[in-house]
Order: sequence, then C-alpha cells, then structure tokens
Amino acid sequence: MVDSALRSNLSLNLRGGSPRQGVVVEGATGGWSDLYHTAMVVGWPAFLGAIAALFLAVNFVFAGLYAVQPSSVANVRPDEVSDLFFFSVETFSTTGYGDMHPQTFYGHAIATLETFASLIATAGVTGLIFARFSRPRARLVFARNPIVATHDGVETLMVRVANARHSFLSEATAKLWWLGPIVNAEGRRYVGFLPMKLLRGENPALALSWTLFHPIDASSPLYGKSAAELVDAQVNIVVSIAGLDETSSQAVHSRHAYAADELKWSHDFIDMFRFDDNGRRHVDFSKIHETKSR
Repeated sequence: MVDSALRSNLSLNLRGGSPRQGVVVEGATGGWSDLYHTAMVVGWPAFLGAIAALFLAVNFVFAGLYAVQPSSVANVRPDEVSDLFFFSVETFSTTGYGDMHPQTFYGHAIATLETFASLIATAGVTGLIFARFSRPRARLVFARNPIVATHDGVETLMVRVANARHSFLSEATAKLWWLGPIVNAEGRRYVGFLPMKLLRGENPALALSWTLFHPIDASSPLYGKSAAELVDAQVNIVVSIAGLDETSSQAVHSRHAYAADELKWSHDFIDMFRFDDNGRRHVDFSKIHETKSR
C-alpha cells in the first residue's frame, strides 16, 4: 500500500495545464513574478479578459489625472467625468477624433505621458499575442487507452499515437516512463520515474499513426505486476514525443499520461487503415481510440 502523502504526489495532473494543479505550494513566488509565463499559459478568455481589465483601469487612471484640472481638455462638458474617460480612450488608442483636445500645459503633459504608456502597452500586448499564436505545438492525438497484449510472444504494453496535421514530423523520438512508488535500499519510499524501453523509439517521418511497443520483460517496471496492484499504487504511464515540424521548421513536443486503471488488458487496437477497390489506402482517425477484446 502507498501512504496518503505518496498518493497525493502521484495524483499530479500530468496531462496538461499547471503542474501544480491540486497542490498547495508554499514558499514559492506567484504568477506576478513571471508575467510572461503566466500570460503564455492562461487560456484565451482569461488572457483577453486581463487585457480588457488593464485597458479600462489605465484609462480610468488617466481620466482621474485629467480631472485634476478639468479645463486642461477642451470641449469637456462640466462635471462629465465620462468625457474625460473617453478622451483618455481616444488618446491611448491614438484615435483622436478632434472634438476634444488638450489646451493647457498640464493637459499636454498628461496626454504625452499617456501616449508613451500607449506605445509601451501596444508593443507588449502585440508581442504577447504573436508569441501565443506562433508558439510551436504538435497536434498529436493519443489513444484514450493503452493496451497490454502478447506481441511476438512477449506480453507488451502498446500506446497508439496519431499525427493530426497534414505534415511530417521528422526525426520523431518517443520516450515512455513509469511514474510510481519506488523503495530504495534503505527502505525509504518516494515517487520516481523509471524509463520503459521501447522496441522502436524513433520515427524518421511521423505522418499518420505510430504504435509504441514496450515489452514487459524482467527489466520492465511492470514485470510481475497485476492490474489491481498498479491501480492500488496509483501508477502512471507517461509518454512524450518530440520532433521537427517540417512545415514550420520548429521543434515541437507533446506529452500524455495514463493512469493505471486506463490500461486495457488482453485487447487489440482496431485497425485505422483500409484499402478501397482501387487499392488506395484510407486512414480513419476516428478509430484511434477503439479497441477490441482478444
């Protein structure tokens, strides 16, 4: 059995998102200390919402500065703070409709400061949006369930992966890891990774699908373990694939993790390929998750 602290560590979310999800982190700096990373990892709704909130906040601040001397802006209606806010929006966005404009030294000074802030903000937001769009990503689809079945006379763990892009992933390399409880020679238990060897861990041109084979022999962390034992120990199987996207000429990678209860024993994958009457090969990506019992 694995103690509660070990179970907590084993329950880390390895399928994406924050690696600290569900974990209370103490003594570490928060997202404000690394705004670029935070801006890159949050979802689009949160990202755009933060930009909108910042835009409104900045314009409210400058509207307040203009309100210190209301006469600094021409054609502002008396006691209409909204006019100063919208003047700030026009200045910050460099729209400048012309009906309101600075008419005192103070007004010109604040407008100059706001224009400078606008230049910095525009450059920063533009860079972040470009970085989010241009970030290289592999569109790999991992089968929902790995299978364990006999392959070439040896019990083998098999993981199927498909490339959802219409391009080659050159020099693709795959690694398989066992994540679970480890007991050292001193009897201490901890959570660790163990490599799981693959029959073929390299693919010169991943175009359609790729099945990874891990023989469960004496050197395998799964050797001698039953399905119930793996589930009880909360073992995870982690697969990572990296390669060069030929379209963008950028290195991309993808990672997926499987819980022990997702393994299907004595199953086969449904064939994704078929040939029509003209001898043309067809691939059906909708079948990547389908398995059948032996």
